[in-house]
Amino acid sequence: MNRRLAETGNYEMVWQENYGGSVVKPKGVLEGVQLGLGDIGIVTTIFHSSKLPSQGIAAVTPFVAADARAVAKAVDEIAREYPAMQNEFAAQNQVYLATGVVLDSYQVFSTEEVSTISDQQGKKVAGAGMNLRYLEGIEGAAGVRGGLTDFYNMLQTGLVDAAQLWPEAAATFKISEVAPYMLRADLGAVNSKTITVNKDYWDGLPDEVKEVLQAVAIDYRDHLAGIAMDQAAEAEAAYIAAGGTIVEVTPEDRAAWANAMPNIAQEWAATLNDNGEAGTEMLNAYLAKLEAAGYVGARDWSQP
Repeated sequence: MNRRLAETGNYEMVWQENYGGSVVKPKGVLEGVQLGLGDIGIVTTIFHSSKLPSQGIAAVTPFVAADARAVAKAVDEIAREYPAMQNEFAAQNQVYLATGVVLDSYQVFSTEEVSTISDQQGKKVAGAGMNLRYLEGIEGAAGVRGGLTDFYNMLQTGLVDAAQLWPEAAATFKISEVAPYMLRADLGAVNSKTITVNKDYWDGLPDEVKEVLQAVAIDYRDHLAGIAMDQAAEAEAAYIAAGGTIVEVTPEDRAAWANAMPNIAQEWAATLNDNGEAGTEMLNAYLAKLEAAGYVGARDWSQP
């Protein structure tokens, strides 16, 4: 930021950085920035699905892209081309800057080997948020809500047979000890972070500083997604080194899983449409952006 500002020498940003809940807890960042407790924040959007429904666009389109870079860019472009996302943050007294994706893809980690959709029938699977709905088309499969810090114990005690999470999280929480099989289903990368600025603070900034903030936010978006992909590869290697086995799902079975699900993307779009936003157009544009980047889903979520 300051390197960019130094090119003209007109301004310098003085930073006071706070992490780990020193000002507000992660779930409180949205409200904290709204109230001006922080001028700039990284909002974990998955905590606020009712206030930020349009942010669910990647979560409702699984089995398309397992690349954090492609998803971050596509979601961010949608936010700039359609007003819904920016309107939602404006209602929280915030200005949208950029989207962040910090995981490469959700996978399935299990206590026993799983390789097909039929292997998941009758299983209890830990998850959170929208990814619990990915199980709805699998006969007898039941989603069990939990947080990342709970998954190890849930698997160890037999409360669940499997869990949906991403490789870096699996490495961090030593999931290989209790779930030595990973099904590479590539459920997809999901946007979960958004950089925002308190609107009152933003209004007081010089135009030059605003322009630099907007530019470096995009740089940060791409940098963060790149880190996510690098860490995912390292985490998979660590999982195998710790005794884990990665099982590759076949394209046919992946497509069968996707097609067994309800079309949650169409439900999402309809909800936005009912709220006066261009939900269907956003969905179609998002999928088109991913396709242009080389990612065609196992199911076409644009079709009812």
